[in-house]
Amino acid sequence: MAELRKTGADAVDATPNVTEVETVDAATEAEAVAAIEAPVERGEPILQVRDLVKHFPLTQGILFKKQVGAVKAVDGVSFDLYQGETLGIVGESGCGKSTVAKLLMNLERATAGEVFYKGQDITRLSGRALKAVRRNIQMVFQDPYTSLNPRMTVGDIIGEPFDIHPEVAPKGDRRRKVQELLDVVGLNPEYINRYPHQFSGGQRQRIGIARGLALNPEIIICDEPVSALDVSVQAQVINLMEKLQDEFNLSYVFIAHDLSIVRHISDRVGVMYLGKMAEIGTDAQIYDHPTHPYTQALLSAVPVPDPAAREGRERIILTGDVPSPANPPSGCRFRTRCWKAEEKCATDVPLLAVPARFKGSGSPAEHESACHFAEEKDVVHAA
Repeated sequence: MAELRKTGADAVDATPNVTEVETVDAATEAEAVAAIEAPVERGEPILQVRDLVKHFPLTQGILFKKQVGAVKAVDGVSFDLYQGETLGIVGESGCGKSTVAKLLMNLERATAGEVFYKGQDITRLSGRALKAVRRNIQMVFQDPYTSLNPRMTVGDIIGEPFDIHPEVAPKGDRRRKVQELLDVVGLNPEYINRYPHQFSGGQRQRIGIARGLALNPEIIICDEPVSALDVSVQAQVINLMEKLQDEFNLSYVFIAHDLSIVRHISDRVGVMYLGKMAEIGTDAQIYDHPTHPYTQALLSAVPVPDPAAREGRERIILTGDVPSPANPPSGCRFRTRCWKAEEKCATDVPLLAVPARFKGSGSPAEHESACHFAEEKDVVHAA
């Protein structure tokens, strides 16, 4: 079985969740493209998300449709992604993680909010400028079985981005480029004429990663890229992604359910609940010093292999079902399942900020948490 390994430093210095956006005023499309192509120093914000909202309308009627409500899939998410870092996003199914990924790619149009890439709000871009953004922000999809066209060869799948962006690889050079990409992700370049059904799940995901690398992007959005793979293959794919990040200076937004994998690969971690960010900080802050009740409940649910540690742990059992995003609770969205909930939680929306009790303390608990009663709680979790 392949083992997970952490390359480079185990963690980066604590960075703020959001910093001031330095917008670039581009009067023409050419100026916007030039700003998008400009390099960003390592450690500087490359993607800045501000109050991102996506509501899917609920309609009634057949001929004359009338909107009767909305599914609030994403409702006010803000964060920064820094050049060369990995930001992990975790949360239970239906919390809005994949919708955030689509909004970052501009595959879904945001209802409100802004996504700044190198100072350009990509939600307002079109034409050449949007095409340049999409060349620099690529995606690796969740299911390696359905994200590859079964009627296309591997060479056609990986080479398709070159048809859309011919400036990256001249037509006579594409076959060699595709073979180089296959070699980079650990596949035999001679497999170029094979079809997806001739590969295993792990090999198909490597093909998906090769397709994502084809245009030399700066950011890769990974939407649960290993959830459909068995454990040994997961380790191989994660190790490959870390190797490629160092080699090509990539920034990742890594979405997953597996908390141990997210901790291994991520520099910072954001926890989402019902369309909002509940807590965000470095991997050590979130996993060893969680302050939001939902994060604490998530970590307490992770199986612990050590019987001695398992006997002494406190298991947090949440009661009730997850509320509907079409009708979320007032105030704090977690209050209907939270053991700390008080009257204030029903009336006041908690801000994602460093709790007042931890400000200036210098402790690992000094990170942003959207809870009125944020406090540390010892949580025994899997190593």
